[in-house]
Amino acid sequence: MRFLTQLAVAALLAAPLPAIACSVAPGYRVPTNLELVERADLILLGTVTDGNFAPDSSDEQMISVEPVAALKGAMPTGPIALPATIAPAAEMQLSNPYELKDAHPQSLAGACVRYTFPRGSRVLFFLDRQDGRWRESGGPFSRWAEDVLTDDAPWLQAVRFYIQVAKLPEEERSSVLAARRSELGELGDDPVAQLIAADIDRQLAGPTAPLREELPPVDSEAVDDETGAETTPPIADEDAEAASTVAVEITDQGAPRGSSSSIPPGPSSPSSSSSLRSPR
Repeated sequence: MRFLTQLAVAALLAAPLPAIACSVAPGYRVPTNLELVERADLILLGTVTDGNFAPDSSDEQMISVEPVAALKGAMPTGPIALPATIAPAAEMQLSNPYELKDAHPQSLAGACVRYTFPRGSRVLFFLDRQDGRWRESGGPFSRWAEDVLTDDAPWLQAVRFYIQVAKLPEEERSSVLAARRSELGELGDDPVAQLIAADIDRQLAGPTAPLREELPPVDSEAVDDETGAETTPPIADEDAEAASTVAVEITDQGAPRGSSSSIPPGPSSPSSSSSLRSPR
């Protein structure tokens, strides 16, 4: 049994990045695309070139990304490493080029963020610098890394526009967003324009709703100062007296004495529950 336990622990440590599912904190909101753009230190268009699977080369599996263009932040001078893995051919899944709202489907697979990438794919990464290393920006279920295989991909067009909006004073952003939405709305025969107009609508709507509501505040009067345990308020004397007057004595047959009708004992029953271009 001890050997099996050690084997299970070893398998867990060797598992891919999403071995432990994430759980968001109460009050957490998925950032809007404009918030994602505003918060990232670096927005990098890059090509995934390789992965590092050597067990003694790093504390975590890494991929190498060759920079193509820095849309925001300083252009890296060479390839950067990111904590992620290369997707096996059988599990390869590219981003939907016409999806501008939800993150890559892998975000729903347990880790809350995308963590595998096809070798050779061109991806738009939103990154933060943490402890001297690049890490994903945006948090759980954000569009921090989406495949953009063409220069006129809708996601690339939208992000370039949001970068310009994020540079403006906050009080000017709504009018600029609304004006652009109107321009795109007039291009009724261009479906990509309509997709981007709809996404601008979501930015104008403001922050997203929390995935989990905040926990209610603890009533300090209902917590014991020494133990921290919740306490039950004492029952007043008059309440106790009133309760005793309505108590009934249970007879040996299982019915209350003095009741107008009695129910014969029987088996209990179980409870039931019930300039825009379409990408080439």
